[in-house]
Amino acid sequence: MDHFTLKNLDEVQDSAPKFGTDEVMEARFASRDLETEDTGVSHHRVKPSKRQAFGHKHENAEEVYVVIRGSGRVKLDDDIVELKELDAVRVAPTVMRQFEAGDDGLEFIVFGAKHEGDGELAPGWWSEDD
Repeated sequence: MDHFTLKNLDEVQDSAPKFGTDEVMEARFASRDLETEDTGVSHHRVKPSKRQAFGHKHENAEEVYVVIRGSGRVKLDDDIVELKELDAVRVAPTVMRQFEAGDDGLEFIVFGAKHEGDGELAPGWWSEDD
């Protein structure tokens, strides 16, 4: 492994189409492209006034979400938290989370320990009543 790897996040493959969620968001998982050993990195764009297609949580992986553009909300278990540019949110492993963009969209980067296979998806978790 080289002593550094440079990759523009827009050059990382968007995984949303293969999950059928590209009408709502983009999801670029960059760890492989960056050749990280222990760190997970992903870049997400939720389209204006849209909500991610599912909630998710992890068994072991803590994550930090950093809003780099736009605004919106995140549902963390039973709490709904407003987000704006440069807000950073640490989320414990077992907390269910799902993001919703405001009128200007929501773009964020996620950092944490690599956790392939450590996720649980929950489609429809954030109901329209919330």
